[in-house]
Amino acid sequence: MANFTGKTLLITGGTGSFGNAVLNRFLRTDIGEIRIFSRDEKKQDDMRHEFQVKMPEVADKIKFYIGDVRDIASVKNAMHGVDYIFHAAALKQVPSCEFFPIEAVKTNVIGTENVLTAAIEAGVKNVVCLSTDKAAYPVNAMGTSKAMMEKVVVAKARTTTKTKICCTRYGNVMCSRGSVIPLWIEQIKKGNPITVTEPSMTRFIMSLDEAVDLVLFAFENGEPGDILVQKAPACTIQTQAEAVCELFGGNKDDIKIIGIRHGEKMYETLLTNEECANAVDMGEFYRVPCDKRGLNYDKYFSEGDAERNVLTEFNSNNTQLLTVEETKAKIASLAYIQEELAKEAK
Repeated sequence: MANFTGKTLLITGGTGSFGNAVLNRFLRTDIGEIRIFSRDEKKQDDMRHEFQVKMPEVADKIKFYIGDVRDIASVKNAMHGVDYIFHAAALKQVPSCEFFPIEAVKTNVIGTENVLTAAIEAGVKNVVCLSTDKAAYPVNAMGTSKAMMEKVVVAKARTTTKTKICCTRYGNVMCSRGSVIPLWIEQIKKGNPITVTEPSMTRFIMSLDEAVDLVLFAFENGEPGDILVQKAPACTIQTQAEAVCELFGGNKDDIKIIGIRHGEKMYETLLTNEECANAVDMGEFYRVPCDKRGLNYDKYFSEGDAERNVLTEFNSNNTQLLTVEETKAKIASLAYIQEELAKEAK
């Protein structure tokens, strides 16, 4: 964490699950200040009180800014003196974005443009933007808006040498706000069958800590315009549901199939076949470098293209598929799950 000593970090959408995970990771370090930028004053007030109780000795490092990434003036108001930004503000719910696609554009695309414009003007040193596997081969409004967000990130990265801008792309974060596992736990507690959209659907799974690790990896290792991808495992929705049932005493035979929701895919992709042409395998991560060619394509008729990589598409069907036991172990390692199991034991 040496890079953060005495520095000011701004987190957009900071009252969400990712922002909370960053606070838990960073507050007790020697970071100077963490600014939480969001539009919900109630969530900010809840977070303020939570960390005053949980970490009273360092809670004064948190500063709260009410604003909306859609409003560049409010973004600029929070930008003075900022060294680094983690841009997590987004509309993420697939079905709601299907019904209100222009709202997804306003937040995910225009909001990102506003954040990056303000960051460059303020001389921010490093910005990491958070994207999603749904941006690869998008079929829904949320994924399409995030795909455009990635294009904005890459384009903006070409315009500045003072602000390093890169992007992370990851899959489902277990037990994050609005995710399915807390819903299933609640259904089991009430004695109801848990609801599954489509049992054979596969999804990448990762923890909030792993999401923070990916962002920090991008912060330290990313080049301007890069998209960084973690090699995450996956499982079927049926496997995940059975794992939760085994952990919380649900009846696997009562799992209720309700059908695919608006805009959902059978499997997700973290690295497209086209991106594989230039992607770099970094061990636990893939790096998709920015295409630095200019708009003058005439020269490529004479110069030709570089040899293509041998990497192939990385999706939730061809990655490591976890068994029920492996999925159960991964879920059981989460702090949220341990707290819920402790409540059950009382």
